[in-house]
Amino acid sequence: MPKKILLFNLLLLICIKAFSQNSGAVLFDDNWKFYRGGALSAENVNYDDSKWRKVDLPHDWSIEDLPGTESPFTQNAISQVGGGFSVGGTAWYRKTFDVPAAQNGRRIKIQFDGVYMNATVFINGHNIGTHPYGYTSFWFDLTDKIKYGGKNTVAVEVKNEGQNSRWYSGSGIYRHVWLRVAEPVQIGQWGTCITTPEVSTASARVNVKTNVLNDSKSDQKVKVITKILDPQNKEVASVQSEELINAGTSNEFKKDMDVAAPVLWSCESPSLYIAITQVYISGILTDEQRSTFGIRKISFNTENGFQLNGKTIKLKGGCVHNDNGPLGSKAYDRAEERRVEILKASGYNAIRCAHNPPSPAFLDACDRLGMLVIDEAFDCWKYGKNPYDYHLYFADWWKKDIESMVMRDRNHPAIIMWSIGNEVPEKGTPEGVEEAGQLAAYVRELDPTRPVTAAVDDINPAKDPYFAKLDVSGYNYPVRNYGHDGNTYETDHKRVPGRIMFCTESFAIESFGSWMEVIDHPYVLGDFVWTSFDYIGEASIGWLGYPVGTSFYPWNLAYCGDIDICGWKRAQSYYRDALWKENQLSIFVQSPKPSFALNNKTADWSKWNWHDVVADWNWAGYENKSLAVNIYSSCPEVELFLNNRSLGKKPTNRATKFTAVWDVPYQPGELKAVGYDGNKKVNISVLHTASMPMQIHLSADRIQLKANNQDLSYVTVELLDAKGTLNPRANNLIHFKVDGPGEIIAVGNANPVSVESDQLPQRKAWRGKCMVIIKSTHKSGNITLTASADKLTGKNVILHVE
Repeated sequence: MPKKILLFNLLLLICIKAFSQNSGAVLFDDNWKFYRGGALSAENVNYDDSKWRKVDLPHDWSIEDLPGTESPFTQNAISQVGGGFSVGGTAWYRKTFDVPAAQNGRRIKIQFDGVYMNATVFINGHNIGTHPYGYTSFWFDLTDKIKYGGKNTVAVEVKNEGQNSRWYSGSGIYRHVWLRVAEPVQIGQWGTCITTPEVSTASARVNVKTNVLNDSKSDQKVKVITKILDPQNKEVASVQSEELINAGTSNEFKKDMDVAAPVLWSCESPSLYIAITQVYISGILTDEQRSTFGIRKISFNTENGFQLNGKTIKLKGGCVHNDNGPLGSKAYDRAEERRVEILKASGYNAIRCAHNPPSPAFLDACDRLGMLVIDEAFDCWKYGKNPYDYHLYFADWWKKDIESMVMRDRNHPAIIMWSIGNEVPEKGTPEGVEEAGQLAAYVRELDPTRPVTAAVDDINPAKDPYFAKLDVSGYNYPVRNYGHDGNTYETDHKRVPGRIMFCTESFAIESFGSWMEVIDHPYVLGDFVWTSFDYIGEASIGWLGYPVGTSFYPWNLAYCGDIDICGWKRAQSYYRDALWKENQLSIFVQSPKPSFALNNKTADWSKWNWHDVVADWNWAGYENKSLAVNIYSSCPEVELFLNNRSLGKKPTNRATKFTAVWDVPYQPGELKAVGYDGNKKVNISVLHTASMPMQIHLSADRIQLKANNQDLSYVTVELLDAKGTLNPRANNLIHFKVDGPGEIIAVGNANPVSVESDQLPQRKAWRGKCMVIIKSTHKSGNITLTASADKLTGKNVILHVE
C-alpha cells in the first residue's frame, strides 16, 4: 500500500477514536478514486480501481478539460447555453478505509454536503440509498454494513444526465463529505435547534431543543447539559435535564436560558455564541455537539419594513448562483468565504441563494461576516423548466429536501427568510396555490421564527392567492409593470395594503429606479439584483440576451454580474457604489465600437446587460474624436480634467441619477475626475494611457495558508507598463509554476467568451489581468508561485503554509 494511503488511514483511525464520544465529524475529503463514465460493478469491494484517478474533494468534473482537449467547453454539449456549454454525464467515486474492531457497537454515518446529482451510495457492495437533488445535504447510517477490524469501501455513482439545469451546476461530489462516529445514545442529525424568542440589550431568552436518539437495545436514563459561551468563550449560561428514553426511540429536550447583556448579532457586528450540548449516561459522556448561533431579533411589517434588533435595514441585496467561477462548483471553504467578503466590501448586506440551498461553508461565512441571507429551496416544483430537472422528483422528495434545508440551516443567524421557490410555472393556478400552501406550512412547522417567501414573476392580481400563502412577497422584475397603471409596488400596496414586498430580482441596468423604489416605500424591504456575482451558464444573457441558441458558443459566462467570476468589480458595481455609499467616484469610457458582436434579435424584455463601458483611456486611432466619458458619483459635484485641463463641473445626485457624462476628444495622457462636497475635495478617480506591457505584477489575497489540503490563495496577475500602469489591452499568455507544498487548482481571466482550460498552468490575460488559484497540501513550508511570459519581466510571490 502506498505511503500516502497508509498515512491517511492512520490519520483516519486517530480521528475515529478521537470523535467516538462526540458528534464531531471527520472530514472525509481526501484520497478518493474517480472514474468518468460508466463502470459496471464498481460498487463491489473487489472491483479493480487501480487505474482510476486519485482526487480529493470537493470535486467537479464538468470544469475539467474534456478528454483530448484543453477546454471544459464544447458547442455540442447537452447543457447548451443554460449550462455554459459544459458537459455532465455519469461518473463514479470510490474510497477505501479501515474501521478498528474497537468501534464495534458505535454508530457510523456518512454525510454528503452536496452531490450533483442523482447520487447512489454503496458501502461494501450494498446499496444504502439514493439522493436525486443536487443541492441538499443528506446522510446514511453505515453501521450495519461496516466491517469492523477490516477494510471498507464506499462507492458513489453520480448521474448528471440530460438537460436538468438552467445554469451551470457542475458535476460530482462538489461539497464536503463527513464521517461521523457516535455512541448509540447520541444527538440526532441536525438535532440541535437554537432560537432567541426574547431579545433586548439587557437580556435574551435562548431556547435550545436537542433531539437525542437511543439506538441501543435497552432503555436509558439520559442527562443533557447545555452550556452557552459568549464571543469571548466565557460561559454565560447553563442548564441540564434528565429523561428516560426507551430503546429505539428519541426524545426532544427543551430548555430556556437567560443571557444577561447579550452581544447582539448584526451586519456591523456579527457576534457569535456557542452552545455546547453534552449527553451523559451514568455520568459517562456519550456525545457532544458545538452549535454556533447569534442572538438577534428580526421583524417584518409594512410600516417599518425589515428590522434587525429594532433597527430598520434596507436590504442591499444580490442573487448568487452556486459556482465559484474558475473552480466550477467546488465549494472550498475559502472560496465560499471570499465571495461573501467581496460582496460585503461592495456594499451588499444581503444575499439571495438562487435557486437552491448553498453549502454550509457559505452560510458559516455569512454568519461570521454579517451578511443576511434568503435560503431558497427550488427552481421548480411539479412542472419543470428542463426535461430532466427537479420536477421529476418533486412529489416524492420535496418534504425531505425542505427538511434538509431548514433543519441543517436553522441555527444560522444570517438567515432571515426561507424561500420555497423561484418563478415556478404553476404559480398562477389553483394547483400552484395549494402547493405553495403545503410547502409554506411545512417550513413554518420546522421553523416558525422566520417568514416564508418566494420569487414570483409576471406580477398581476391573478397571483394574489399565491402571494396570500406567503409571509413576504418576492417580486421578480417589478419595474416591467406587467400591464399595471403606474408603479407596481404602489399599485399593489393600495390594492393589498398589508402585503410586505421586496424585489427578489432586478436588472442592473434599472438599478437606479429599483433602489429609489426601496428608499421611497417602507413596505418595500429591499432590492436583489440579478446578479451580484457573475457565473457560468445562462451564457451571454448580459450581452446577447434572449432568445438563445447554439450559435452563442463560445460564450460560457452569463456576463451579468456586478462582480465578475474572478471577483473583480465591473462597471455596474461601481455605479451601485454611487447608489449605496457616500462620496463614491469612478470613470468609465463608452467603447466607440462594440466590445463583442451584437445580437440584433434580442427581445425587448431581455435587459440583463450593462452599458458597454470600460475603465480604459487607450484609444489609439481615435485621436481628437469624441468619446463619451461616464462618471458614476455620489459626490455632490464632479470636475473632469484631461491632462490637467478642466472640462468643467457637473452635479451628481438623485436628479442626475448619480451620473455625469462628458464628450471628450481623445488625447493620450491622464483623465481625472475630482469629487467635491462644497469646496472640499472628497474623492479622485484617474485613468492613464498605458504604453506596452513590460512587467508582471502579482498580488495574493492571502499569504498565510493552513496545511489542511483545502486552503486557498487567489493571486491576481496584472500586466503593467514600465511606469507601473495597467495596460487594459494586454492579452499575453502567462505561464505559471509552483514549487513547495501547494498546487495550482484553477486559472481564469473573466473573459466571457474564453474557452481556455481552467486548470492548465497558463492563462491569457484579458483586459490586462488574469488569476491563478493556489491550494495548500497537508505539508507546511513555503510555496513559490512564478509567473512568466514572452518579452515580459517575470515575477514570483511566496506563500507560507503552516
